[in-house]
Amino acid sequence: MENQRRSAVELPFRQIHLDFHTSEAIDGIGADFDADAFADTLARAHVNSINVFALCHHGWLYYDTEAFATYRHPYLETNLLKEQIEACHARGIAAPIYISVQRNQQLMEEHPEWRVMEADGHLFGPGPYEDGFRHLLCLNTPYVAWLKALVSDVMASVPVDGFWFDIVDARDCSCHFCRQGMLAQGLEPSRVEDRMVYARQVLDTFVHEMSAHVRATKPDALIFYNAGHAGPHHRPILDAFSHLELESLPSGGWGYLHFPIAARFVRNLGVDYLGMTGKFHTSWGDFHSYKNEAALAFECYHMLALNAKACVGDQLHPRGVLDPATYDLIGKVYAQVEAKEPWCAGAEPVVDIGVLTPEESDPALHRNDVDFRPMMGVVRMLQEGKHQFDMIDSQSDFGRYRVLVLPDKVPVGDVLAAKLQAYVDAGGAVIASFASGMNPAQTAFTWDALGITLAGEGPRDPSGALARGREYTAHNYAEYLLPQAGLARGLPATEHAMTMRGMEIAAAAGTEVLAGVVAPYFDRTYKHFCSHRQAPSSGRVTHPGVVQNGRVIYFSHPIFSQYQTKAPRWCRVLFLNALERLLPDPRVRVEAPTAAIASLNRQPDLDRQVLHLLHYVPERRGEAFDVVEDVVPLYGVRVSIKVDGPVDRVALVPQGEALTFDLQDGRVVFTVPKVDGHQMVEIV
Repeated sequence: MENQRRSAVELPFRQIHLDFHTSEAIDGIGADFDADAFADTLARAHVNSINVFALCHHGWLYYDTEAFATYRHPYLETNLLKEQIEACHARGIAAPIYISVQRNQQLMEEHPEWRVMEADGHLFGPGPYEDGFRHLLCLNTPYVAWLKALVSDVMASVPVDGFWFDIVDARDCSCHFCRQGMLAQGLEPSRVEDRMVYARQVLDTFVHEMSAHVRATKPDALIFYNAGHAGPHHRPILDAFSHLELESLPSGGWGYLHFPIAARFVRNLGVDYLGMTGKFHTSWGDFHSYKNEAALAFECYHMLALNAKACVGDQLHPRGVLDPATYDLIGKVYAQVEAKEPWCAGAEPVVDIGVLTPEESDPALHRNDVDFRPMMGVVRMLQEGKHQFDMIDSQSDFGRYRVLVLPDKVPVGDVLAAKLQAYVDAGGAVIASFASGMNPAQTAFTWDALGITLAGEGPRDPSGALARGREYTAHNYAEYLLPQAGLARGLPATEHAMTMRGMEIAAAAGTEVLAGVVAPYFDRTYKHFCSHRQAPSSGRVTHPGVVQNGRVIYFSHPIFSQYQTKAPRWCRVLFLNALERLLPDPRVRVEAPTAAIASLNRQPDLDRQVLHLLHYVPERRGEAFDVVEDVVPLYGVRVSIKVDGPVDRVALVPQGEALTFDLQDGRVVFTVPKVDGHQMVEIV
């Protein structure tokens, strides 16, 4: 059984990540730094941990050093890192040390042979006349020895709480060192599949060797390696980490769904973790910009609701002075976080549903290449339905969940098929969609409990350009789903457009058909088209679209990817109706708008449950990303929670206001008078 309890490392709740990537074209570095003012500003903002810089992306150091003197920033006017750490420690503020790993402008210029090389022979990153440092150094080169020596120098030069190693990721590299390493193992460097395997080996070796190097001098050091995401591929290297951190700035390219996807997975790995957002209106390096207070509050409180500690990213001005407006903003939110901490410390999620992440089988090495659509779609639906769920992988303990969901493209081999079958035989239930339950090539279904076989590939694009599961081109194609009465509750009794191609299936004997697929008159081409978009329904049911075989329900369409792409309400309603057939008594029921999020936790040491209710509405006001500005209160929110025994008290916290409640059929029922952005309720 997976360890839900926290590891030996307990992180502070209120952290700052203080970027300091500072050009050699700027002088007076740290000239205005005042150690007491620095630490006092942090203390007033309720900060109790801050990441401070030893080595930045530009390749400059911010402490006094003889061994690496040529890399000390040429205009650094004070022993900045050491003074920052000592001032923080004097006020009980932890100060882990930041080191940029795979980005280093100085070393990139000095040692181009250490850079990541793409398969076509080009060095990864911008050209010599472009602004920016988005090149990458390879972790399979002599650079690693240089970096270990630097880490030793840092440990000998300043007090060390731990290390925050940035830009540490598996990379597809064809440099000389990687090619030779692959050949030595019998791998073929020209094959992308072999390079992917080797890239993960290189990462595994690096993080384990570096952690051993640090722990040899400081066994209790905090150690984290940042790749901008954490998921199933962290399992083999988790012992190299002391904890996990989730860089996820909603306005910086991650969006508002990335954090819950990652958080709902890592919170069950047995290590403490924190979420990281930023104070920036956009993302890193957005100087003199400020996130809306409501947005920062939502992002931090959502971290608490999902059992994380909070971290806010900032960037220090080159002269070394923290921006007062930034810490006024952060302080307002962190004061509230501090007040909420007693109901968050040691908390564990209380869940019904486990969602198997397709990321486990996704070959992508980097977050930006992962297809998150199935995960985003299912997270949206379950959050909007107020369900309690985790993201899991095939190594997770299925017995903790009453229902499993396999969204859109979870391949099932013999081992996973046997594990799923044992789970269903023990009383569990499963919902799968599209290619989930098939072999990786998507040529056959491999789990008989789905009660289906593959009968064809569905409607064909005459050009042959559309792969199954890819969205139909702008407006040319669709097929239609006609749900039966039991699945259609809350929808008009008619057909509903499905604009992503589904699997053409046949139902096995004894499998109940819950919805049929209705074909259009034809696919739109120059030879035959109708009106502005896809052709209308022909009325001809061609094959099943949703089926149920005992405790297993299957959707033939990629409903989660379609929901993430265009959010058709009928996809969510059909899925939640199917879920209710398998889970008629969920742990939590909340009568609130779809934008509200409900998250139930328990504090086993205090023998109480804590319900988090959040209502913030991200809006696409600009073209680039969603923002949160206005807090729209909810009033009279009715809640019902399944309980295992007597309930003595239900109260709003931290306010301490007791609520009246009833016990009805094993459920505690109460009404929350007002949810003003975030409200916690304790059930004792």
